[in-house]
Amino acid sequence: MKKILSILLTTAVILTLSGCGAKKEVATTAKVTAEKKIIKVGASPVPHSEILGVVKPLLAKKGYALEIIEFNDYVTPNTALAEGQLDANFFQHIPYLQSFSKERNLDLDYTVKVQIEPMGLYSSKYKKLSEIKSGAEIAIPNDATNGARALRVLEKAGLLKLKSGELISKLDITENPKKLKITEIDAPQLPRVLNEVDAAVINSNFAIEAKLNLEDALAVEAKDSPYANVLAVRKEDKNKDYIQALSKALNSPEVKKFIEDKYKGAIIPAF
Repeated sequence: MKKILSILLTTAVILTLSGCGAKKEVATTAKVTAEKKIIKVGASPVPHSEILGVVKPLLAKKGYALEIIEFNDYVTPNTALAEGQLDANFFQHIPYLQSFSKERNLDLDYTVKVQIEPMGLYSSKYKKLSEIKSGAEIAIPNDATNGARALRVLEKAGLLKLKSGELISKLDITENPKKLKITEIDAPQLPRVLNEVDAAVINSNFAIEAKLNLEDALAVEAKDSPYANVLAVRKEDKNKDYIQALSKALNSPEVKKFIEDKYKGAIIPAF
């Protein structure tokens, strides 16, 4: 009788402990599922945050809450993503993402292309390209990929000639007939120094923030530019449901119409 009672008590304890473990596991799973309904995305204020504003209600219909966290630099959004503080970011083009990830050994990738932002050569001193004088100072972004893009804009405008290749720098200038001085500056600062230099090659997002009109640019990057802005994610998350939902929303007809209507050619859909 004592043996039977002992066995029954032992069984009851095991079942109780198992039940607690199961409850804990279910609770943990439920918590993880709930967390994945909130998608944290880092973005530049213009146009990326504005585009995500269109995406927000589209995701809400799918049961996801989109949290947009704005950044004003080109470094923090990638490090924050790699460290798990963000689920994705939306501010950069493919060459920059690839270069940054390689330099810092980050396991980042992208899912979809969203828009192309043509660079423009802006000036508060000159109205025409032909007016640029010998020895003029032209500012360009100081990061490798955008700096290379800017130099190609100057080459396309006929102001200088460069070596072939992708990540070229001012050291790769082969012809500079006007002896232009190329100054490298942080991309977000370029609109602010426009009155201090003769001209500057500025990314569209910063140009738009500064109320610069692409139509007033002295030269514009070709519209077949390979520098499409993308949704960046950790490689391990590429195929997860919430990332797929976000990617689909960014390539929706609603987003395409918004880009075309809002930016009127200054920014072009890439899908």
